[in-house]
Amino acid sequence: MGAKAAMRGCAVFLFAHQDDEFAVFPKIEAELAACHRVVCIYLTDGTFGGQSAAVRNAESLAVLTAMGVDATDVVFLGEYAGIRDGCLYESLELALQRTFEVVRRLAYIAAFYVMAWEGGHQDHDAGHLVGLALAVRLGLLDKTWQFSLYNGRGLPWIFFRVLSPLSGNGPVLAQRLSWAQRWQYIHHCLSYKSQRKTWLGLFPFVAAQYLLGGQAKWQPVSIGRIANRPHAGPLLYEKRAMCHYLRFRQVAQPFIAQCIAGAEPEKG
Repeated sequence: MGAKAAMRGCAVFLFAHQDDEFAVFPKIEAELAACHRVVCIYLTDGTFGGQSAAVRNAESLAVLTAMGVDATDVVFLGEYAGIRDGCLYESLELALQRTFEVVRRLAYIAAFYVMAWEGGHQDHDAGHLVGLALAVRLGLLDKTWQFSLYNGRGLPWIFFRVLSPLSGNGPVLAQRLSWAQRWQYIHHCLSYKSQRKTWLGLFPFVAAQYLLGGQAKWQPVSIGRIANRPHAGPLLYEKRAMCHYLRFRQVAQPFIAQCIAGAEPEKG
């Protein structure tokens, strides 16, 4: 990164899995256009179902570097920290500490993006908690934004909607996308070849959102919001029998109490 980017500061993106970046392609591009250094941090190893971490790392790295992110600013923290895909809520303190070790070495942080509190995947909600805790510790709450990946609010069975912010998460900010951007982002979504099975269900809805919706959307974060379930009714990860919210909450509550609700910002 050049001197101009260093002067303007950093934009940090926190993801749970390799390919989660699909939800913020427009924001990554916008931060790069603003001459910010973009740093992407992945909190789990991405190996659910026997997937190869190395292959998934390479896929996300190829997409991000094609967008202009420096390869040295892509951190696969979950792999080297041994945080398993699907189990981030069981390693919240470890994830926070390792993420803090990465972020504290950065220059001025201009923006911080975290996954939304929306009940789509337990790792996404856990990543939201890690992001909130880091924002509290570093005094970044007013510069921290959440982005939706997918959720099943109000839908039957295991149906879901993508890139659809929950109204309970606060006001939605939006950025109109050009047609060139829309087609480019859809092209990037075809790069995750190891995730064909996942993207078979995901791609039509993501493509429709980018093509027909034509907007990037994001929301502020709120500590008070995590006192409640992401939304009423069963969460998508509950319906998929991946994790029950009561179990998630039981494990995460001490972390929430100590590192978010009871934490004080770093001084100096």
